[in-house]
Amino acid sequence: MKKIIFINLVLLLTACSLYAQVDVQNNGIVYIGSATDTFFVGGAFVNASGSAFTNNGIAQVKRDLTNDQSAMAAGTGTLYLNGAVAQAVGGAQTLKTNNLITNNSAGITLNNNLSVSGLHTFTAGLITTAVTPNYMIYEAGSSYTGDNDSRHIDGWVKKIGNTDFIFPVGSNIYERTVALTGLTANSEFDVKRNPRVTPNFIQLLSPLVLVDTSEYWRINKISGGAANISLNWNTAKVPSYSVLLSDVRIAFYDAGISYWTNIGGTATGNTSTIGSVTTNNISIFNNNFTLGSISFTLPLQITNFTGKRSNDVTKLNWTVANEMNIQKYELQRSDDAINFYTINTQYPFNTNNSAFYSYDDRTSVHGQAYYRVRCTGNNMSIKYSDVVKVSSQENRYDFYVIKNPVDAVIEIYADNSYKGIYNYTLVNTAGQLMQSGSLNISAGGVQSINLQSNLTTGTYVLLVKNAENILRKTIIKQ
Repeated sequence: MKKIIFINLVLLLTACSLYAQVDVQNNGIVYIGSATDTFFVGGAFVNASGSAFTNNGIAQVKRDLTNDQSAMAAGTGTLYLNGAVAQAVGGAQTLKTNNLITNNSAGITLNNNLSVSGLHTFTAGLITTAVTPNYMIYEAGSSYTGDNDSRHIDGWVKKIGNTDFIFPVGSNIYERTVALTGLTANSEFDVKRNPRVTPNFIQLLSPLVLVDTSEYWRINKISGGAANISLNWNTAKVPSYSVLLSDVRIAFYDAGISYWTNIGGTATGNTSTIGSVTTNNISIFNNNFTLGSISFTLPLQITNFTGKRSNDVTKLNWTVANEMNIQKYELQRSDDAINFYTINTQYPFNTNNSAFYSYDDRTSVHGQAYYRVRCTGNNMSIKYSDVVKVSSQENRYDFYVIKNPVDAVIEIYADNSYKGIYNYTLVNTAGQLMQSGSLNISAGGVQSINLQSNLTTGTYVLLVKNAENILRKTIIKQ
């Protein structure tokens, strides 16, 4: 027969709702004997020093849970942390449970260690560990399920045992897991993901030429043997580098020499979308780890460069992709389409993402003027944009892509002089046709091309043309 156990509360609850918000402190013995027994606390629960709490059934706590009992037994039951407001786990001693269900959209903070011996089910909400640090501990033989971007550990995770394990770590926005596989001995590892700028990312030991600047993981080995490390990337969550897949590696920060060092690895996937890289069995831990590469990013792409003369000002805009290892941009002008001179210098963001730059040239134009962008890399390589021409006449014809990179729609501006029916094609860098159709420009203004939902992130070439006009642009799909 199912029993509901309310220890030390029988007299207090005679005039209250069965599930009232009442705090409970155990100063003696609470024993939940069988799988059908339920211990429910509508408020906070304190398991005091010198007490004994054993859960072989179901324990539900709606508010904060504090454990000061030393050598606490995990029992065979399930602990529910399923409050409607933010909860905290505290106390001086590790809180132990067999199974755990975390179901609190407001979140749970660990100001004390929380240990699981059986199955941890993520149902709702993040678990955040304090910086002390405190740990979400998975004992040998334990596992978890239900994790995702909104349900994972924002902080430290400890794993004990010798089986493969994926650490459900992340930030308060994204889950960014780390896997340890092929353990050679019973081990204890601690892992935390850091969603901040990677420290000393320019200190690289050959053959590394770059490391991820957006995130890194701390992996500590407390005891045990060697293991394989697997890191992953997902450009929809965190921008990554446009490098060759075969050159992706895992790097660790060697504090002894203050350099990021190559630790090897074999990568699978697509560097523009998702993938992972796994090392061979290694024993170097207690370091920061991140993604790296032994080759530079793919060449900078100038995806759009436009110039428009209006009210005696030439407005110049350019967009780039794969921006990394760029020293500077020089905007150059020519009055004869032969001799160019620099009128403005701008310095790059170098975040390996798309970037937008602009400049207003207020110098007079007599007839026509020509502009280009000169890009200088850190290795002193030079790359030029296409040349754009502007006229001293204010009402210039316009036909161009408004925003690049794009998401679900390509927007094109066309003035009245470009009225007509156009055919368009979108091909990938391998020359494969990915989308085609027609575009009816019946009046001047913004025209839209809706991209197919299955079009993946990457670089494409857009061609819009009819018998009189043509527009050709490199498009970056985010």
